[in-house]
Amino acid sequence: MAKVLVLYYSTYGHIETMAEAVAEGARKAGASVDVKRVPETVPEEIARKSHFKLDQKAPVAVIADLEHYDAIIVGTGTRFGRISSQMAAFLDQAGGLWARGALNGKVGAAFSSSATQHGGQETTLFSIITNLLHFGMTIVGLPYSHQGQMRVDEVVGGAPYGATTIAAGDGSRQPSATELEGARHQGELVAKLATKIFG
Repeated sequence: MAKVLVLYYSTYGHIETMAEAVAEGARKAGASVDVKRVPETVPEEIARKSHFKLDQKAPVAVIADLEHYDAIIVGTGTRFGRISSQMAAFLDQAGGLWARGALNGKVGAAFSSSATQHGGQETTLFSIITNLLHFGMTIVGLPYSHQGQMRVDEVVGGAPYGATTIAAGDGSRQPSATELEGARHQGELVAKLATKIFG
């Protein structure tokens, strides 16, 4: 059974919701799945004043966790078209794993969110994917087998590079049914490939 880690950072809960959908899809494909989040780097007082969602149930990951999985699916909101500083700070600690080639050949994938349709989702996905490629990972995107990303009858996230959601500038929009379907589909595809590779 393939072991999958869904690793995320979520300020207001949108990526947390997407992470659970990704995990659901991976479990559907028969994988053993853990959902973990990276540490918050914003001081608690400021986070509370800014209404960060601090009651997330996922345990906090440590870098040493990463090498124990066959696949790692990374999600974070966009920050000016790139990954959040929290996720960057976490991945920047992986130099030892990189030097040992500990993640070479593992399966990787990315998912993201932004405030608006054109708020940098795709560049954020590539920002994550760039990290994963440096780790030597094989990348799984969100192919057009998820037809929902082609909808034009409603505002919807999703790209061939990974599942996405749109949060609105005030964070009021939650992931839609179509976006969650895309996240589940991507999780399922990652788990299926990891199972083929690692059994």
